[in-house]
Amino acid sequence: MWLQAPNILSTHGFSTRRGGVSFSPFDSLNLGGSEDQKSNIHHNRKLALQALGLEDQALATLKQIHSSKVCVAEEGAQEGDALVSKTPGLVLAVSVADCYPILFEDPKNKIIAAVHAGWRGTVGGIVKNTLEKMLDLGAETQHLRAAIGQGISFKRFEVGDEVLEQFREAGFGDACFENNRIDLAACNKKWMLDLGLNENNIWHLNRCTFEEDFFSYRRDKGKTGRMWGVIAIEPFDFDHGRG
Repeated sequence: MWLQAPNILSTHGFSTRRGGVSFSPFDSLNLGGSEDQKSNIHHNRKLALQALGLEDQALATLKQIHSSKVCVAEEGAQEGDALVSKTPGLVLAVSVADCYPILFEDPKNKIIAAVHAGWRGTVGGIVKNTLEKMLDLGAETQHLRAAIGQGISFKRFEVGDEVLEQFREAGFGDACFENNRIDLAACNKKWMLDLGLNENNIWHLNRCTFEEDFFSYRRDKGKTGRMWGVIAIEPFDFDHGRG
């Protein structure tokens, strides 16, 4: 049901498609979208949060618009593509089905973030904006940790020339490209390194959403479910490890 990063101390996870109640083609742990039954999605969310010990916590989500907009998280839904918080007990969740979920934390200052990074958000600097917002809230660069979850892999993400040109204009080098393919994970990692994160504090799951364990919008031609990237500050997280 959940995959976790070894470098993140906060309660967190990247969900798979396994362990829920939805029927095909949304089988089974579908956590979003508009075509599955709402009752199934609600039940799946309850199961997923319960598995992380977060079922009774306040939840912050997003109406995602493939932007570079970052929100200081509040309970309920906001419009944008990243959430930042220093509020204990508030669960941050971003929804994905090829785009990358990226989780950040500063364990010293107890500040967290969850990012939905598609190609538009990536080229627009959603990671840069998120890290800057974390610093505004009191995070310190030397303490920042990052976890990049599952997303569409380099070999699967082929784009048109106009998209490639946007990435080149944004300053991404040849290491992020091969012919008409873009490595979105590498592009987002570049943002992190340019902003001073220690490379040893950046972890990548290195799993592609075309694998059968995941939902993929591109593979399934739009008829698919959604996964979550989740992170929360619990009072015990940084002192005693995960709950």
